[in-house]
Amino acid sequence: MCDTMAARGAATVTGGTLFAKNSDRERNEAQYLQLLPAQSYGRGAVVRCTYIAIPQAARTHAVLLSRPFWIWGAEMGANEHGVVIGNEAVHPRALPQRQRALIGMDLLRLGLERGTTAAEAVDVITGLLERHGQGGSCGHMAARFYDNSFIVADKDEVFVLETIGRRWAVERAGPTRAISNTYSIATPTRASADLEAFARAQGWWSANAFDFAAAVTRLDNPGLAGALARCGRSTLRLGREAGRLDPARMMAALRDHGGDELGAGFHPADITGPTVCMHAADGARRGQSVGSLVSDLRPAGAVHWVTGSSAPCTSIFKPVFLADGLPDQGAIPGDGFDPETLWWRHERLHRAILTDYPAAMAIIAPERDALEARFIARIGPLIDADGAARREAVALCWREAAAAEAAWLTRIAGRASPRRSYLAAWKRHDRLAGADLTCVPAVAAE
Repeated sequence: MCDTMAARGAATVTGGTLFAKNSDRERNEAQYLQLLPAQSYGRGAVVRCTYIAIPQAARTHAVLLSRPFWIWGAEMGANEHGVVIGNEAVHPRALPQRQRALIGMDLLRLGLERGTTAAEAVDVITGLLERHGQGGSCGHMAARFYDNSFIVADKDEVFVLETIGRRWAVERAGPTRAISNTYSIATPTRASADLEAFARAQGWWSANAFDFAAAVTRLDNPGLAGALARCGRSTLRLGREAGRLDPARMMAALRDHGGDELGAGFHPADITGPTVCMHAADGARRGQSVGSLVSDLRPAGAVHWVTGSSAPCTSIFKPVFLADGLPDQGAIPGDGFDPETLWWRHERLHRAILTDYPAAMAIIAPERDALEARFIARIGPLIDADGAARREAVALCWREAAAAEAAWLTRIAGRASPRRSYLAAWKRHDRLAGADLTCVPAVAAE
């Protein structure tokens, strides 16, 4: 499960567009940040996506991607023209295609590589969807099949794109918009030519006024209630903060655990359903927020705030400018522990925090927020700058973030926790990763 949200115009402090997304995947499914330069290709070139090869564009734009390590596409990303996209799994009444084709993450990357505006990226995705279809497993350890929805944004516009097979619906969003793992467009701004006829022919809709989401949503999807709750929570936060939304508030929205009064003793084990900041557990809460992105898109330029790590509540958002390159993260991670990679280095901290979450977060959260506030103040005046000064400011933010996480790990290591049943599931994933990351002290049997 994932959540994506956007705000634009008068809803934001800057008057531009703010975008935010958590990527929820499996616990050991490392996600990494990749910055690819613009490239030109000769006639007849092809590009190999996750499962299939398709004709390559004559030229691709520079892109910043947050990618599951084994997938060609990306869960979220941005391009050099200030277009950002995030995707969500959705579950239609028609069974998703199992035959391998493009997957939603491939379509996202292709939209970024080929679209100079949000509207153009939407056209790229819908054209490729109609031509090549979507299909194939998107699961890491277990097969998962689904269709996809997207938020596609630039500094001026935000679009929601929802798909079912090779068909699609688009809505031009208002000042604030959120999506989760369910269909949400009632009346599309535009859609596939035969979308309504198709839904009626399937017997999904018979009333006069066509409601796309109501027609195609799979009502027996076990994740539907959670998706609606999370989308409602994101929508509530965006709405009540409209006019005051800035990068810090979007970061806070991605750290939301489902309530305004959780209390100092809150532990992820207390969560009973899916939340925006997703903490994995046994049963229905298999997903974990493994990467997060906030983009600040303005007429003067764009800055992207990335974690490159799990659990935004335990992570630090760090700045990236596409024109300036990406600070070193080490090697591309896999699903085994590798301390030379950013994602797994943070995982030592993340899983240590779970052993005594309330005490650890009492230490970390105030320092995390102060550090990010300092980063935002440092980077804000440099959005329309370039050159060595901006690159050094970004590098300094990344160094300070790494130093803070290393210090936090030292301060919280070895804490005990009564939440042994919750941590047991994490210990199983530690074994799969080949490292003992979730420190549960040995105690007498209860």
